[in-house]
Amino acid sequence: MLLAIDVGNTHTVLGLFEGEEVIEHWRIATDARRTADEIAVVLQGLLAQSPLLKGADVSGIAICSTVPSVLNEMREMCRRYYGDVTAVIVEPGIRTGVPVRMDNPKEVGSDRIVNSLAAIDQYGGPCIIVDFGTATSFDAVSAKGEYVGAVTAPGIEISVDALAAAGAQLHKVELIRPRSVIAKNTVEALQAGIIYGFAGQVDGIVERMAAELAEDPDDVTVVATGGHASLVVSESRSIDVHEPWLTLIGLRLIYHRNTT
Repeated sequence: MLLAIDVGNTHTVLGLFEGEEVIEHWRIATDARRTADEIAVVLQGLLAQSPLLKGADVSGIAICSTVPSVLNEMREMCRRYYGDVTAVIVEPGIRTGVPVRMDNPKEVGSDRIVNSLAAIDQYGGPCIIVDFGTATSFDAVSAKGEYVGAVTAPGIEISVDALAAAGAQLHKVELIRPRSVIAKNTVEALQAGIIYGFAGQVDGIVERMAAELAEDPDDVTVVATGGHASLVVSESRSIDVHEPWLTLIGLRLIYHRNTT
């Protein structure tokens, strides 16, 4: 079985593949202070407690990370605890099959390249990937499968934290859909601003990106992923597909590109 690990700034998502299917998954906090030994303890605990695995062994590991210090510890964890398992880490020199048409390709996060590969493989191009993570990231991929550009906006959780910190009478609220857009209390007013505000942001940015990406904007497939995607997908008119495991799928594809 292949273990795919996506290390983000806030959360780390882990998925276990049997063939092309994610049969088990976990989401844990990303902690830059966590050592290789601590990562191994957490990982082995998660694997051991799952009734779906039935003693199956990890035969391969694929990792991408936006946090360099965590990536270093992940590398050490693989060396010490999974030394007999082939590990593929998305970094310079790894074959992804995604040409990067940016002024400085090294600036593009590995997760964005992984997402682009998965989106092209699953849905074809041209496409736009909207990743609702620490930041809300918009990635444009051409019909040829080239990564051609991006938009980065503050993420939902960052925006909520900033609003609560700056407003004396405001506080963090549960991120759920309010009863109506025109709210009758402060909590629902905040929820409406968050949910419908981000849905409007997504639609506005996607509309402009699609107009630049293709002669016919209707040809562009818009794929949503990330931890907060489910909050916005149903309120957005521009999102075509919600794929929560997009990054894990991309890691699986890259693993096989580099091991077969």
